[in-house]
Amino acid sequence: MARSMNKVIIIGNLGQDPDFRMLDSGLAICKLNVATSERYKDDQGEWKEDTEWHRVVLWRNLAETANKFLKKGSKVAIEGRLKTSSYEKDGITRYTTDIIANSIVFLDKSESTDYQSENSSKFAKSNGDNTDIDTSVADDDDLPF
Repeated sequence: MARSMNKVIIIGNLGQDPDFRMLDSGLAICKLNVATSERYKDDQGEWKEDTEWHRVVLWRNLAETANKFLKKGSKVAIEGRLKTSSYEKDGITRYTTDIIANSIVFLDKSESTDYQSENSSKFAKSNGDNTDIDTSVADDDDLPF
């Protein structure tokens, strides 16, 4: 049997405040727009910056936690999976790809400190059904960058 993997990890900044809402079913959902940037020198030796925007979807407790502690400009590390959807608009089929988050690390000192004091953690993580928050502590020294 062939194996496959659908996993993505990004580190970036929120481009706007979280878009949080409760569905009629009582399920919490939070959508984030996260920018990642790459700096490089072009052929003329000039520095250029290339920014990519990512749509991130968080569910349940993870959504509520992100909504409580994040704001426009917040720096985050997100781990999740890619999910492509399609819809029709003006007779044209359009496709969108979102990151469905499994875990999020708040990288801003102020947010992670607030979160740590309330929940003894800097790291919010959900299990497969996005219902739990992992309370293990992730120190900045543990990060590989």
